[in-house]
Amino acid sequence: MSAARDPLQRAIAQELDRPVAPAIAAFAAQLAQRGGNTVVAVLFYGSNLRSGDLGGVLDYYVLVDRLARWHPRRVAAIANQLLPPNVSYETTQIDGVDLRAKVAVLSLQQFQRGMRQAAIDTTLWARFAQPLGLAWVRDPAARTQTIAAVCAAVATAARWAALLGPERGRAVEFWQALFQRTYAAELRVERGGCRARSLIEHESERYTRLLPLAWRASSVDFRVRDGNLLEPRINPTQRQLGARAWKLRHALGKPLNLARLAKATFTFENGADYVAWKVERHAGIQLQLSAWQRRHPLLAAPAVLWKLRRAKALR
Repeated sequence: MSAARDPLQRAIAQELDRPVAPAIAAFAAQLAQRGGNTVVAVLFYGSNLRSGDLGGVLDYYVLVDRLARWHPRRVAAIANQLLPPNVSYETTQIDGVDLRAKVAVLSLQQFQRGMRQAAIDTTLWARFAQPLGLAWVRDPAARTQTIAAVCAAVATAARWAALLGPERGRAVEFWQALFQRTYAAELRVERGGCRARSLIEHESERYTRLLPLAWRASSVDFRVRDGNLLEPRINPTQRQLGARAWKLRHALGKPLNLARLAKATFTFENGADYVAWKVERHAGIQLQLSAWQRRHPLLAAPAVLWKLRRAKALR
């Protein structure tokens, strides 16, 4: 890593090295054990990282050397190679507490490629520019590779924030402008502006501290005015080219999300159990699924939906 990235690298390393809750680390270790020596690292992210709540669904990303060694079915490995990541719903019990998690899996190489500014898909670098925990890592070399990839995500996000954000403003205003754009490019239920604001508010000091470090790491020249106003030196041509490049990413964002949803109907492991848990949590109705329904969730869906409608869980 170049000298320009050293301050950013130190900041990200400190963030990733902060201990996660023991139960979260233990679950991550179980996931790593499942994959054997092909697992490089297990990252923990999402609202539970901040809240420490173990009652909802935890969010993990598992990075592997080879997808074929993680997926027992060849078709799942091929699907993950073509359109990462594959997602599964996993459950375990640790110290008498039932834990549930969505686990996304992709190769380290896919992870690294997804962090570059040239990446068409914005979801990876946008997600991993946000706070993370390194819940499990294989060895020091794997830690170094993971930190470098996350640094690249933050640097990529910061450069896009300079291209798409205000000409001058506080650091949080640049981040908020960026996340409004990335959420607008995805299939989302919540409004991008509201989500972006809440995301920044919880970690405003972190985002304020990282932006200058990330701009230096990504070779964005800038000035500081009036104490805390940042002014990136982006000329009109650069802004125009950036806006044009973003149009392509925005246009392809939702189709990529739809393609992943379509893929998930065939590759989401234990997806039926995940849906059943969500129904019980939000509607108070227990779905007793047969082994056949678990194996064939698409074929079983009409009967399950009819049962939910009769129970007035659907309106």
